[in-house]
Parts: sequence; structure tokens; C-alpha cells
Amino acid sequence: MAGATGAALAVTGTTGRASAGDESSVRAGPHRRQEFRGMWIATVANRDWPSAGLTAEGQRAELLAHLDRAVERRLNAVVLQVRPTADALWPSPYEPWAQCLTGTQGRDPGWDPLGTAVEEAHARGLELHAWFNPYRVANHTDPSLLVADHPARLHPEWVLPYGGKLYYDPGLPEVRRFVQDAMLDALRRYDIDAVHWDDYFYPYPVAGEVFADDDAYARYGGDFPDRAAWRRHNTDLLVSEMSARIKEVKQGVAFGVSPFGVWRNVATDPEGSDTDAGVQTYDDLYADVRKWIREGWIDYVVPQLYWNIGLPAVDYAKLLPWWDAVVQDTGVGLYIGEALYKAGDPTQPAAWQDPGELSRHLELAARYPTVGGHCFFAATEVATDRIGAMAAVVADHYPTRVRPPKERAQRASPSG
Repeated sequence: MAGATGAALAVTGTTGRASAGDESSVRAGPHRRQEFRGMWIATVANRDWPSAGLTAEGQRAELLAHLDRAVERRLNAVVLQVRPTADALWPSPYEPWAQCLTGTQGRDPGWDPLGTAVEEAHARGLELHAWFNPYRVANHTDPSLLVADHPARLHPEWVLPYGGKLYYDPGLPEVRRFVQDAMLDALRRYDIDAVHWDDYFYPYPVAGEVFADDDAYARYGGDFPDRAAWRRHNTDLLVSEMSARIKEVKQGVAFGVSPFGVWRNVATDPEGSDTDAGVQTYDDLYADVRKWIREGWIDYVVPQLYWNIGLPAVDYAKLLPWWDAVVQDTGVGLYIGEALYKAGDPTQPAAWQDPGELSRHLELAARYPTVGGHCFFAATEVATDRIGAMAAVVADHYPTRVRPPKERAQRASPSG
């Protein structure tokens, strides 16, 4: 794809912009010639970008500064959140302009953030992975706060309140089709390198609350042994259908998922990891990520291994070999999600006060040949680097820039 392969990844000078004539400065590091080195840029609630109150030009400048910082840190991919709450960072015919851009959902920001991000990332030799949230509608439960023509207001039967937020109901076939259509619009319009989903499928459990999908379960759940199996089937359909549709719309675009780092604990399932996590992706989010890998529905997986080495309940060093075993011989790329945001946070365990903790993560991961790189959460911390943890990673593991692995969808469309 343009800006993501060949000589377009060569970088010269100090600006970070690609040059067609010089490949020498994007060359093999000591371990791998190709390696995923990414960072997430979260836009929900203006977490990383854009800062509230900026003009269009100010937003653009701040975005470019994030891209330039990625180049300075010798990264090669950015994962930009472009559909944070059922709204869009591009002129979508399906959903309103995102509230994070102007403070008012539906207000035209006066420029095209996603189009600019794709163009400017590629100019710097960075891949642009477009990060979408399928089902989250709002970080509140009042539909009247949504723009008047929001699909969630036009179709109130699609929406459920839970845990102080609004969600589309994953059990409705028309919802699954709609959210796919909304996301695929960005793929049709822009030369994005990948469609990226994070860990939010069914919402994280909230004590004392029930996700009230009784109506959908009554209509569609009759062939399943229980509601949990039906919910997992719904998420399977979302993933398998989206995988097939991405390939139909544009060959060569990757499909990646960044799940919560624990599929199941070994106490729950002998095939699970040697962990004691309070949340299990399979049981609590109804996301059978291991199945998606085995079925070839996704091209890469970025488990969020947001724990330190040696943590008794959830040990980074025990999760790494588990994920390594899951992806072996599948052709699915494995990149590790890293909790840069914890480094130097005084509320975190002592390990996270050590600037070398993350660097040791990469040192450990290098022992597993299936691990093709890392992705850091998130852009704010890449920039501020509170205790120098990112600087240590760069100094120890990223001596030069390298090309991304370019995981791409080449399998036949699944029947899912």
C-alpha cells in the first residue's frame, strides 16, 4: 500500500518524512528486519488527541506532532481511534462528526482528520491503523444528549444502557450489519493499512447491573445452550462477517484485534493461562479470541498484557508463552500491547516505578519467535515519558527504524 512498503519507508533528515530514494536509514535492527512498533492514539474523551478547544489548524498541528514523535521514537505504526462513540473522525454518511473534535457531536470540524492522518502518516513512513469501537454509543445513558439524527435515536430499540453508558445491542443482526457498514465506509474512502478493534465487545461486567438483552435473546437465542454461548456466537459473527467484508471491499488491508490479555484462567479452563485475573475475555466479554485466531478471521492480535513481570495474579512472563502457543502455525501476527501509561504512575506497583520494566518486557518477548512487535498505550505517554521508560525501550531495542511486518489478509473469505 502507498506509504507502507518499499522505498516509501525510507526516512532522511530530521523531519521524519519519507524519501523515495534512500532506504538506508530504515534498515534492520539487531533482531528483526521487520517488526511492528506501534502506539495507540485515543480520541475518546480527548484522551490523547485532540486537546479540547483547539482550532482546526491547532488540531492538525497537534496530530502531526504525535506522528513526528512516533518517528522520533523509531516507531512505524500509529493506531488512531476514529470511531470512539458511534461517531466519526471523517465525513461519514452513517454517523455524526465525533464530539471530541469540537465539543459538540455532529459539528463539522472544518477539516478531514482521518484523511489527513492517513496522508501524513504515510508521508512519514508510518502505517495508519484505523481503530474502531463497534458497540459503544455514549459515555452516558441519556439518548437526548445525542445529535437528533443519531442512529441510536432513530432506532432506540437498538440501544441498551449499562454501567452508566449506552451500547448497541450485539444480539441484533441489524445492529451488527449497521456497525460494519459504518466502519467499512472509512475503508472505502481512505488508504488505511488496517482495521483495528480493541477489547470492547460486550461491555465489561459492572457489579449489580444486568445487560438487559432479554428481547434479543428471546428472538435469536433458542438454538444455544445458554445466553453466554449465544453472546459469544454474536461476537463470532461480528468478527467473521467483518473479516470477509474487509477482503471484499479492499484486498491487502489487515484486520487486527487488541483483546484484554487473559482469554481464560487455568482454574476455569485447563487450556487457559496460568493466571488469576478478575476478568476473562471468553467468559465476561463473550469474545473467543483464540477461536478467531484458529479460524483465521483476524490477521494480527495485540493482547493487552498490561501487567508487570512477576505479578502474582497476572504475570506478564506467564502470559507471553501462552499467547505464543496460541498463534503458532496459524499465520496470525502477534504483537504485544504494552502499558506505557503505568510507568511512573504512583498508584501502580513498585515494578512500574522502574524505568527498565518495559525494556525487560521487550527483552523477554524477543525469546519468542512468534512475537512480531509491540504497541504502546498511549500517545500521551510516548510524548511525556514520565520516568524515561519509553526512552529506555528505544535505547535498548530500537537502534534504527525498521519496516512494519505488513500483516495482510490473504486467506479466503470465511463462511462464518
